[in-house]
Amino acid sequence: MKEDDPEAECLEWFWVGLNDDDCYPKEFLEYLMQMVDDIETGKQKVYPMDENFMNRLKDLTEGVEVDYDQDDLKQDMKTLEELMNEDSDN
Repeated sequence: MKEDDPEAECLEWFWVGLNDDDCYPKEFLEYLMQMVDDIETGKQKVYPMDENFMNRLKDLTEGVEVDYDQDDLKQDMKTLEELMNEDSDN
């Protein structure tokens, strides 16, 4: 029972407390934690972005206004995941 396990009870209160503050949902934070673990264990490859790349990106997007919503973000994440899976298959 959780009431008998102080650690489990503490974790439960932690997640409840986050929800009270209108922070990110538990599922999203767990997803991020899993992503970090996957990167640290080498399950997912990381593509660093150096300063030159960031400067080029800024130059290419200067003055561009983007109408970007949740659906766009979901599609981009799906595409990124597919690209990462292609790299891991090679």
